[in-house]
Amino acid sequence: MTDPDTTARNRYFLITGTRLAGAAGAILGLILIARAEATLPKVIGTALVLLALLMIAIVPRSLARRWRTPPEA
Repeated sequence: MTDPDTTARNRYFLITGTRLAGAAGAILGLILIARAEATLPKVIGTALVLLALLMIAIVPRSLARRWRTPPEA
């Protein structure tokens, strides 16, 4: 069986990793928007930024909710 402290640490790192991945995606989208001269890359960059922000907002919260300790009955 795994140690509860190790499991909690791994879950914390996973939640933090998803936030960092979302931030990296948003930065990549901003770079794409700034350097693009055509319309299609700007649209793709805008979509990437919006999806990354959505990832930052929703995924860590849903993971924390999934792993929440059930209330004692």
